Amino acid sequence: MAIAVAALAALAWQYLPRDDSDAASATTGQPRPLTYPVTRVSPQTDFYFGESVSDPYRWLEAEARESTQVADWVAAQNVVTFEYLDTLEDRYRIKDRLTGLWNYEKFTLPFREGGRYFFRRNDGLQNQFTLHVQNALDEPAELLLDPNSWSVDGATALASYVPSRDGSLVLYAIQDGGSDWRTLKVLDTATKKTLDDTIEWVKFSGLAWAPDGSGFYYSRYPTPEKSAMFQAVNYDHALYFHEVGTPQHRDKLIYARADDPTISVRGYVAADRFLVVTMSRGTDARYEIAIQDLEGEVSAPEIIIAGFENDFGFFAAQERILYAVTDRGAPHKRIVAIDLDAPAEANWREVVAESNHLLVDASLVGGVLIAEYLEEVKSVVRRFELTGKELSPIRLPGIGSAFGFEGEPDDSETFYTFSSYNEPTAIYRYDTRTDTSEILRRPATPFDPSAYVVNQVFFRSADGTTVPMFVSHRIDLDRTHPVPTLLYGYGGFNISLRPGFSLTAFAWMEMGGVYAVANLRGGGEYGKAWHEAGRLLNKQNVFDDFIAAAEHLVAEGYTTTEQLGIFGGSNGGLLVGAVTNQRPDLFAVALPAVGVMDMLRFDQFTAGRFWRDDYGSPSENEADFRNNYAFSPYHNIRDGVDYPAVLITTADTDDRVVPGHSFKYAAALHAADTGSKPKLIRIETRAGHGSGKPTDKIIEEVADRLGFLAEHTGLKLPESYGN
Repeated sequence: MAIAVAALAALAWQYLPRDDSDAASATTGQPRPLTYPVTRVSPQTDFYFGESVSDPYRWLEAEARESTQVADWVAAQNVVTFEYLDTLEDRYRIKDRLTGLWNYEKFTLPFREGGRYFFRRNDGLQNQFTLHVQNALDEPAELLLDPNSWSVDGATALASYVPSRDGSLVLYAIQDGGSDWRTLKVLDTATKKTLDDTIEWVKFSGLAWAPDGSGFYYSRYPTPEKSAMFQAVNYDHALYFHEVGTPQHRDKLIYARADDPTISVRGYVAADRFLVVTMSRGTDARYEIAIQDLEGEVSAPEIIIAGFENDFGFFAAQERILYAVTDRGAPHKRIVAIDLDAPAEANWREVVAESNHLLVDASLVGGVLIAEYLEEVKSVVRRFELTGKELSPIRLPGIGSAFGFEGEPDDSETFYTFSSYNEPTAIYRYDTRTDTSEILRRPATPFDPSAYVVNQVFFRSADGTTVPMFVSHRIDLDRTHPVPTLLYGYGGFNISLRPGFSLTAFAWMEMGGVYAVANLRGGGEYGKAWHEAGRLLNKQNVFDDFIAAAEHLVAEGYTTTEQLGIFGGSNGGLLVGAVTNQRPDLFAVALPAVGVMDMLRFDQFTAGRFWRDDYGSPSENEADFRNNYAFSPYHNIRDGVDYPAVLITTADTDDRVVPGHSFKYAAALHAADTGSKPKLIRIETRAGHGSGKPTDKIIEEVADRLGFLAEHTGLKLPESYGN
């Protein structure tokens, strides 16, 4: 292991992107013909339902930290990739401009506990957000935690935090190198000292304080073998209680499902009285719910909703009445009240009925229900009395996305964010007594968002389904001729792509490009039916939707096939890989990031087994195998067909979608004859699936991606760009 890591570090450091002082000597004006490192072929054949499937690059699934051969392969690939990227002259101008665009003060929503406000802040270019507290909104804030001091490379992040009810303690989670594993610590807010409590092997956990602040609830997995901590499949999730001031080995097991090791268990506290335990088997929002009354003689949690059939989001409680958003009997969701003394479904009271639009979330603040809806993928926030009577809606600043509205039933205020593709995230304070909003924090950006426009268009997919898409660009863009365009998509796991601000997208638009986001089936934009239409045996609909989105952009004159790039990450990386195989003629550039590229072995690593909800079980179900094998990016590369330019991005510590997916896909691309355009893989070190990535690494990667995109879509930077 030590040899592998040393080899990787020794070879890779000198090929990382250099600063502008190196640009002139590195740039030749024209990229040299590429010679890819030769990847060893290791015979490996698997049999699925009578069909043999070759997997010659199986050895690349090993971790670079554990395999000298994989570490050497990673280093060799990065040499070729960064030498090529160094030839892209515009890349350095883009990096400079990105650094300037990123350099403005950013805040997160304030969180009120114990009469104090907790929030995170970034002064602009800090690698990680810092944690602050203030006694009043108009008083100076104090620094509580600075994760930028936790590591030399800035890759150790504050993943999440939860103050105790009186605000005297803060439970926080540390994320290192982008991994999904978390370490929990406790901070004393008065002394600003971190206590000795240390909780390890936390993953996919909720965090909740006991009402009296004596301890907290968290979820963890059993301690893994060191060599398997970033790859082994995760089983036996369990909910624990930790008493502050005691060692972890004394933590009390609260709930686990020994009958089924695939079940995930999380807990949170409602109304300072009830421990709500949610259980799930995968990524689908289908839960069993158990409740533990923390008052009086405490008994074990008791299941009140069984069956893993529906989504339940419990958001408030009054006495023994719990309020939940659910899709039980309502594909667009509704709000119900459940009496814990009579929790059977026959006794539920419908508070807010299902509407024609998707109910996303709800809260009970200031005695009023605040319900967030998606109407044609845009936020609308409605208010209701507890009787169900509708009140006037909360007026939002425009067309975009609103998030937040958390608080207690008797709070006089709550906070929310609002953003759009041309609107950087601003924070608003909403007064529940006067039904008015005011800006709490609006970023002073080094650019003018008002110079950009966002339009929503609709197009028809292959089967006639109407699909929405947002198209954004500069207001003064000359639409009389096509321009380089970047199309983004995801299409999976019931995730909705709502309009929100992205510095990456903004930079591309500022460069002169069009940015488009397609709301594909498989997402959650229109509720359960929209998700169902893009999962399992319906997955091809997602690819058809994306292809139709690209064709629409070409047909409407936004762009041409020679100017069109596509981008997606994770499940979106799968999307990009699949459509590149299916329609290589339609795109000039493909940018698959941290993608799920081997659709036959995705469930053999870490959290991959959860994805069977969307992808099926190809090793156990023949229909799933046939379906996945037909679109798996790794297995369907077309030899002898010209492909677009491809820049694959992944990271060595991604333990969500393990980098072996991208490694094998890159090796297969290199082995096939797919034309002369570059097929490169960029492998980041000490970075995971995306969360916790330091700002400097983000800027480097975005500059590389946009430089590559500009080069192969023909985008020419304005002469004044970056000045």
